Amino acid sequence: MPQTIRQFTVDAFTNQIFKGNPAAVCLLDNWLDDRILLHIAQENNLSETAFIVPQGDEFLLRYFTPKAEIDLCGHATLASAFVLHHILPNPPENVVFHTQVGKLSVQKQDDLFLMDFPVFELQQQENVAQIGAILGVMPQEVYLGRDLLCVFDDENVVKNYQADHAKIAQLDGLLCHFTAKSTQFDCISRSFAPKLGIGEDPVCGSGHCHILPYWAKVLGKNRLIGYQASARSGILHGEIKGERMILGGQAVLFAKSEIYVNV
Repeated sequence: MPQTIRQFTVDAFTNQIFKGNPAAVCLLDNWLDDRILLHIAQENNLSETAFIVPQGDEFLLRYFTPKAEIDLCGHATLASAFVLHHILPNPPENVVFHTQVGKLSVQKQDDLFLMDFPVFELQQQENVAQIGAILGVMPQEVYLGRDLLCVFDDENVVKNYQADHAKIAQLDGLLCHFTAKSTQFDCISRSFAPKLGIGEDPVCGSGHCHILPYWAKVLGKNRLIGYQASARSGILHGEIKGERMILGGQAVLFAKSEIYVNV
């Protein structure tokens, strides 16, 4: 029997449509079969489709790329909080999501959505030359958390890199991030996710759970602003608080729609 699902498309980490990272947000009454969730994500063909199920005053949240479910996605969390703030008659001050990485709360402050996220522990890698040979450019340092973090001493290398996604997929880590110190912001980055069926992720929130803590230590400051230098671009605000961090950004609604699936 066909089921109608409300879906919203939100551009996250930006205040302009066609910028930032687009995420689809689907509002469900209860979970559908995982195969259907994956098919919806594949049909949307965005880097992320988020699925929300209410649980009392809080919400269950899952994230699907066109290829697989993942444990944490920053821009889809931001987009989900944005949607709930705009459709609920009396949205809570803190929207609480239950995810694979635990409880995530999101607070709206002026035009920013502030997300309480984990900080990924980074282990410095010794095989920098080998990684550089695969990438075709030589990082200054490489770290591994959930993702691979490649640090460069020139932001132009990050901006101008022509990614070979097949080669990046050979490396450790779920995603691969390039980062460097920025002349305009605290840091600049780009994010690649060929293992998840995504060439370049336009603005990667969970990637900045690696990137911003790294630069906080290097720059000796807890509050930072990062710039994602993809074609769409995006701005991320971070505050490091030990093993947790506040990751903030703006969002804008691009589309509302209804989708129809047989269940």
